[in-house]
Order: sequence, then C-alpha cells, then structure tokens
Amino acid sequence: MLDEWPTGRMLSAVARRIEHEWNAHLAQWDLNHASLPVLFLLLGGPRSQRELAQASGVTEQTMSRIVARLERSAYVERHPHADDARRHDVVLTAAGRTVLMAAGDPRVAEEMSVRGLGPDDVEVLRRLLGAMLAAHPAGPPRPDGAVGDPPAPR
Repeated sequence: MLDEWPTGRMLSAVARRIEHEWNAHLAQWDLNHASLPVLFLLLGGPRSQRELAQASGVTEQTMSRIVARLERSAYVERHPHADDARRHDVVLTAAGRTVLMAAGDPRVAEEMSVRGLGPDDVEVLRRLLGAMLAAHPAGPPRPDGAVGDPPAPR
C-alpha cells in the first residue's frame, strides 16, 4: 500500500509521526516544540521577549505566551531591564538549564528522526533533504504568523 502513496504524502506522514513523538517526549517536562528553542536561546544569556521573538521567527504576542508557559514551569524568570523600566529580560533558571539538558538532548532527537535507517542511509537522507530545502527556501506562513522555517534548536 505504501508503494502507492505519492512521495509528498510519505514525507508528510513521516514528519507528522516524528513531530508527535517529539512533542510526547517534550511533554514530560511541560515543554513543546516552541518552548525548547527559547531555552536554547537563553543559554547565551538574558534576552528581551522582543529579541526572543525575532530570533525564533515568531510574533511578540506568540513569544509572550511561550515565555508565560516557561515561567509557570519555573524554567525562566522575567527581571526588570537595567536601563529601561518598561522592559524585562527573560532569564534561564537553574531548573530551566537542567530540563534543557534532559529534554533537549540532541541524541534523542536524532534517534527519533532517523529510526529505521543505517548510518549510510542517514547521510544520503541528509543530502537529499538539504537539496529539497534549498529548492524550497521559504515555506508558507506558519501558524504563528511568521514566514519560513522555525529556527532549529542548537
């Protein structure tokens, strides 16, 4: 039956299955695909919500919701900005750093992404996906209102 599926349908089905598995993994820490990259960004030091939104390719309103969720989980804190009382810096907490190291383990993400493939197959897949991404440089608007691919976690 799968041999009758168009290639695009197969790609879409695999991507959805991997995304569901990844979200189930992240849910163990009350994280999701949008919040994990924010924690990675904060490893570099405090940032404003505006800076986080720009770096993540989402609207400030979307980032506000992401930060609020992370704050409820005690993974980040908002501190008043030193030079501008109207602004706040978002800071990674010790709990946020700990959960990032566990939930964001790149080995787990890689294992989920290439399950069923051997090392040679993975290299071929990476070359093919790179060629496809280059041929499709900007996707349609994302649900968060931004255009293009979301930034990859480090």
